[in-house]
Amino acid sequence: MKLKFTKMHGAGNDFVVIDAIGQQIDFTSAQWKQLGDRRFGVGADQMLVVEKPTRPGCDFRYRIFNSDGGEVEQCGNGARAFAKFVSQKGLTDKRSIAVETMAGIIAPRLEDDGSVTVDMGAPVLEPAQVPFDAEGLDGVAEGRDVLWPLVLELGGDKETVLVSVVSMGNPHAVQLVADVDTAPVELTGPLIEHHPRFPRRVNAGFMQLMNRQHIRLRVFERGVGETLACGTGTCAAVVAGIRRGLLDSPVKVDARGGQLSIAWAGEGQPVYLTGPAVTVFEGEIEI
Repeated sequence: MKLKFTKMHGAGNDFVVIDAIGQQIDFTSAQWKQLGDRRFGVGADQMLVVEKPTRPGCDFRYRIFNSDGGEVEQCGNGARAFAKFVSQKGLTDKRSIAVETMAGIIAPRLEDDGSVTVDMGAPVLEPAQVPFDAEGLDGVAEGRDVLWPLVLELGGDKETVLVSVVSMGNPHAVQLVADVDTAPVELTGPLIEHHPRFPRRVNAGFMQLMNRQHIRLRVFERGVGETLACGTGTCAAVVAGIRRGLLDSPVKVDARGGQLSIAWAGEGQPVYLTGPAVTVFEGEIEI
């Protein structure tokens, strides 16, 4: 079939966005993987699908497929692209919309300056609900957070890293590093992603503290690899930093693809993610 799509990005985290209201879409995992392939398809970190809502009170349903073909619960940068897409395509004239996802309902809002703010909901902080298996581990208390030791097998050696575990609708393990430029993201990111303590795998965040309202961040995303930005990873890192007593809201986050802004008032409160959403080109592909 011929598929119409829009290529977009949010701070370098790139997407293929598909209107599944005006087109019939029923792809296999292999087809999603082909579409996301940067040599044999369009190429993207994630494919974002716009569907009619199934829940009352929602404007749209939002589905996310990683470049490995697997469907995932949430994508914060994608949510901003989603909101910009439905507005540009005339699918809604609302500035703020309610969108259902696998992880629950989110509320993106178009700002006057062209950026998009997304109410990402309250973070999940109970390890078992992330999900993270903490059985038999001795956590290290820091501020209101608990850092959990992960033993990583590096060839014949073992290394222990301390991580905060947070879910923003998808699981994250955030560690503090001295310098993100020299952090072993490509080496330890896959080991953390597939660590047996995370039954659904995990996104690995590497956070460098600049000051109390500014961090740098790299994220190795499950099913994708390192991306130029990760919206939910940005939220999770700031939540972890605030809980550890290292950060104060709001926080500017420098990802490799651009800057995002996070605001969080504390436990039980939603996280607000603000950043750009850019249309790159429109296209059509046989798939």
